Formats: sequence, C-alpha cells, structure tokens
Amino acid sequence: MSTVRDMIHKKGSEIFSIAPDATVFEALTVMAKNNAGALMVVRGGKVEGIISERDCVRKVDLEGRSVKATKVHEIMTSKVIYVEAGQQLEECMALMIDKNIRHLPVYDDKELLGLISVRDVLKEVVDVQKFMISQLEHYITGGGR
Repeated sequence: MSTVRDMIHKKGSEIFSIAPDATVFEALTVMAKNNAGALMVVRGGKVEGIISERDCVRKVDLEGRSVKATKVHEIMTSKVIYVEAGQQLEECMALMIDKNIRHLPVYDDKELLGLISVRDVLKEVVDVQKFMISQLEHYITGGGR
C-alpha cells in the first residue's frame, strides 16, 4: 500500500494557512478561494492550530457568534493531530475514523509537508485497489506470463 509521501507527491503539497488573529470570515474567504476545507493556523512560520469549515459552523454559527467578529484563534483546534510522511495510508484512514477528523497535516522530520483530507486518502486507496485488480486480471487472463 502507498505511503502518505507517495500521495502528497501525486496530489501536490500546497498548504493554505491563516494567521490566528485573522477573523473567521477571512478564513472562510481563503477556504472558498482555494476550494479548501481546512487551513493551517500559522504565526511566524510555526503551526499553532488548524481550522476547518466544520469548526466554523459548529463554533460560530451554532453558538450565535459573528464570523466577522470572531478570531480564528478563538475557535481553532490547537492540539493538532498529524501524521508522518512515511506512514501507510491505512494508518491515516484508521486515525481519521478513530478521531473523527477530516484533515491531517503531514510532517517530514518536523517540516510541514502538506495537508491531506479524508477524500484524498479515500481516492488514493481506491486508485491503488483498482491498479491491483487490473494487475490480477492481467495475470489471470494470461498476460502475466
């Protein structure tokens, strides 16, 4: 099975981020502009947290707050769960399911390499399985000799 590093190389490693003192409205604008479901919260090159669309809905709208008055640091998740680039995709899926999270930062020796979503992981797992099925079919029909 593939590693997270393999997947990052295929999908790209662009990371979208926002400052902790930005407003939630600004964060949502960056997410919408980049078609991203989450942003890393970064100050001075250091990751301080992560904010997702889900955070915005649950911690702003449902609590009656204003997106233009609420700061990112007020609703972000500061204890960020992450994976290492060398980990297997199955481990990522299990972690996402266990922790009920949709986005995982990927580190490679303390360097932020990228951000993956549950959709990214699912797509990669399906692609790998399709390839394996194709190879087995090729072998079974005599193309493997």
